[in-house]
Amino acid sequence: MANIFHVPQCIISGENATKSGMELVRSFGKKALVVTDQSMIDLGFLKKLTDELDTDGISYHVYAEINEEPTHTMIDKGVELFKNEKCKFLIGLGGGSPLDAMKAIGAVYANGGSICDYQGKKIEKHLPHMVAIPTTAGTGSEATKVSIITNTDTNVKMLLSDTKLIVDFAILDSDYTLTMPPGVTAATGVDALTHAIEAYTSVKATPMSNLYAVSAIKKIFENLYEVYTNGSNAAARREMSIAAFEAGVAFSNSSVTIVHGMSRPIGALFHVPHGMSNAMLLKVCLNFIKPGAVYKLYELSKEIGAYRVGMTPEEGADAFVTATLALLRALNIKTPMDYGIEKNEFFKFIPKMATDAMASGSPMNTRRTPSLDDLTELYSKFWYESEIEKASRDSEA
Repeated sequence: MANIFHVPQCIISGENATKSGMELVRSFGKKALVVTDQSMIDLGFLKKLTDELDTDGISYHVYAEINEEPTHTMIDKGVELFKNEKCKFLIGLGGGSPLDAMKAIGAVYANGGSICDYQGKKIEKHLPHMVAIPTTAGTGSEATKVSIITNTDTNVKMLLSDTKLIVDFAILDSDYTLTMPPGVTAATGVDALTHAIEAYTSVKATPMSNLYAVSAIKKIFENLYEVYTNGSNAAARREMSIAAFEAGVAFSNSSVTIVHGMSRPIGALFHVPHGMSNAMLLKVCLNFIKPGAVYKLYELSKEIGAYRVGMTPEEGADAFVTATLALLRALNIKTPMDYGIEKNEFFKFIPKMATDAMASGSPMNTRRTPSLDDLTELYSKFWYESEIEKASRDSEA
């Protein structure tokens, strides 16, 4: 069967990537709406970008009100700003939230209505030109046909998926990632790892998506712990930026699976950032995935150096899972308790989370097809394993 493969039209990476990309940015129009968040101002990253825009004579209006979980009301405001400021194209600067918000603003501006109208729907009209500048190495939004926006009226994270959401230009400037704190480095890195593992084990995986997924997984295993413990390692930061992009390309052209399906309801109900909830869930979901993806995980054990001569496929799959869980422990991924989520509240919403996760369709791409009861059980297991993890850390502190 033939497979269509989509990537951004242009990607620039390496030293001075932002500066070098200005010639192409200038070709998109005279004025940009820069979609970002307050942290980009506080860190000086916005100024780095606007200095380059000023030098090249590109006008802009800054919309810096996006938070970790962009909502449909934020998109509405962005669309109005784009119109009122007479902008011609969009620049997203930040983690996955500003980049996803940028795409959603472009979709509504071009097609009308509300972003809430587009969940599961085809986007008919082409968007304004879009430039994505990621400042974390994790979400891969700079590479994907996906945008995730929370509908605050229904407490549902809407998954928007259409090739028209792929940006025109991705600027992979790893200098932005050098000051990421260890906790953000870990969570975003595991988010990228989750993307790549899900892309590779998805029932919709293709030979092309596998190339990108495997490359990303190898880079992440080689570099994530290093940047977590030594954030100033510029070479490792560059590798992680590329890995996050590769993982985004991989899942955008195959699909995500059970982790993402279960992650979105946690984010919508308890306001846990999407990348963090993915990172939290990977452990329990990987153990669920394994029986249906033994040979896939066996192959990955070879790619990351966990395989030993003579291992059976089952032993190789176990070796990959063991290596992944060891990495997660070393990275001290947060638990739901760290976000102040109360046990009774979490369990009260398990039926809704399981239903919403199943309705998203993502779990059905898993090679071991889950039932609604499986998802319900996995949410419970996730909580209890998180309790054990937190207790273990507290005792060591």
